[in-house]
Amino acid sequence: MAEAWREARLIPTSGIRGTTEQEVRATSALLAVLSIVPSFAHALLKPCGASLGRMRANVECFVEVAFEDKRKKRSPRPDGLIRVTRGSTVWTALVEVKTEGNGLDQEQVESYMDVAKEHGFDAVITISNEIPPIQGTHPLSLDGRSLRAIPVFHYSWVRIITLAIMEREVRGIEDDEQKWILGELIRYLEHENSGALDFTDMGASWKAVTECVKTGLVRRGASDVLEVATRFDGLIRYISFKLGQRLGVDVTPQLPRKQRENPAERAAQLASELEKEGSFSGSIRIPGTVSDMDIRCDMRAKQIQISTTVPASGHARNATRINWLLRPLDDDLTDVVVEAHAGRRHHAESLEALREDVKDALPEGFPEIRSFTITRVSHLGLQGTTRGKASFINSVIQAVDDFYANILQRQRVWTPPAPEYRSRASEPGQEEVYSSEELASPPAEVYHSEEDITANDS
Repeated sequence: MAEAWREARLIPTSGIRGTTEQEVRATSALLAVLSIVPSFAHALLKPCGASLGRMRANVECFVEVAFEDKRKKRSPRPDGLIRVTRGSTVWTALVEVKTEGNGLDQEQVESYMDVAKEHGFDAVITISNEIPPIQGTHPLSLDGRSLRAIPVFHYSWVRIITLAIMEREVRGIEDDEQKWILGELIRYLEHENSGALDFTDMGASWKAVTECVKTGLVRRGASDVLEVATRFDGLIRYISFKLGQRLGVDVTPQLPRKQRENPAERAAQLASELEKEGSFSGSIRIPGTVSDMDIRCDMRAKQIQISTTVPASGHARNATRINWLLRPLDDDLTDVVVEAHAGRRHHAESLEALREDVKDALPEGFPEIRSFTITRVSHLGLQGTTRGKASFINSVIQAVDDFYANILQRQRVWTPPAPEYRSRASEPGQEEVYSSEELASPPAEVYHSEEDITANDS
């Protein structure tokens, strides 16, 4: 009977009527937990400029805070306000929250920036399901001069869930009640009724852009192409967050410094790749792995190519180096290509061919292998949402998860074995070996006959 009863929860997911109530409940739940769990508040607010410790923090949170802007004759009402006090230092931020597919409103956010400036607050924090393509950027194109006065920080819901899981499961919380409370917030935000959605849509321009790829009419400077390029980077960040939640580490997309500092340059590079090759590419770094994971989505061939490059072992023979690479991989692994790199020479073979005959896998006279690139190819769906069977988003997520579980996590950097201990030999090429009984027994007495003694005396 008890199995059919519903367990009491700190933050119930039932009875939510409409988006407005959904946003109010999500805001209240999040801010309440920030005021109770200092380590979580530290993870979320420290990057925004708040001065607080990980173990102790004085965090006060309020919801639906009303202000009056007499100059512009309006009454802004941010979803929340956070106040952090440390000694004589007080840090205050306004909070704007959106759930489901609702996007942030530029005019609304800018009005909160005006309120923050007028009242001497320190920042504005926005929260929604929108995932910026590059960490540190904002989904809205806010005025740079206003941002210098009042910085605006953005968190996606999936990022908040990731931070909560990292604090609870990886870094650890000593206080059992705080740990349980943070777990209740995670459970609530992961429920579909909370409005904290997964990455479910490649955007309104997706279908038109994929049609252009089929016909070869992609134009790198077109606004719809740049929009889809930005969404692809958002997907890579989302995949990094979700994989990080499972692994308990901080998984991050990898970009050149110039592209990290200039998101427009990154979008232009992706748009150029789509025009020339009909593909999008990205890379993610997982702490503790042998190398980065490279992702290439070929929309012309409808293929996903996931790869990683592994330094070769230090064994003397190439065949032994290949065997060392293949040993951790399952025998039934398919659609995998291994490319050996030796200076300017390269040679690729399927995994099946390498397993059949390692000795004859390389051309005669192939130089010493320095590294291997392992690539797995799988089908790429082209539907823009997660609802269809041929979903682009789902197929990329599945390919990344499979590659990590079956290939990347099993590879290790080769380390040479410890030098072998050799006993000192009495003669070159000969070693004296004694048993434990021989070592423990007293020296044997030597018996001399009378004839020997007589002979010696004379």
